[in-house]
Amino acid sequence: MPIQGDSFYSKGLRFCCTECSLCCRFDSGYVFLSQSELSRLADRFSLSHERFIERYCRVIDLGVVSRLTLREQKNLDCVFWKHGGCTVYEDRPLQCRSFPFWPAHMSTPEQWLDLERECPGINVGPTHTAATIDAWLETRERLPLLDPRRHQPKRGDGE
Repeated sequence: MPIQGDSFYSKGLRFCCTECSLCCRFDSGYVFLSQSELSRLADRFSLSHERFIERYCRVIDLGVVSRLTLREQKNLDCVFWKHGGCTVYEDRPLQCRSFPFWPAHMSTPEQWLDLERECPGINVGPTHTAATIDAWLETRERLPLLDPRRHQPKRGDGE
């Protein structure tokens, strides 16, 4: 990703979550999990990794690698979106916490403006500095995603 001075967002971008939940609902997508996110969410429900994966995840084959992602409900809402909000908000994955500062949205000004049609919080509210945006992007790039083909769950984690 570009460093602050070389990006279209070098002066920052405005964003404020309006809690509309459009990023969590009505559309198919992937919420990839890291090992630490899997552990945190499984612990939240007092489930073994295997049981958590069985109930709340699916494996996506991306060709050279497979990834673990959260399931969707039949209506395409996130498996954890219920009763008007996220039921795991405090433990939500980095992918959710870092929205809208994802590489695809930050690649060009046009991508950012395209997102404005889908998200009412784009170009509204406080300005997030380029340093803050870059930190989200760098954190996402450093987070290793869980490859289920290599995942060896700990034996004996209780349910």
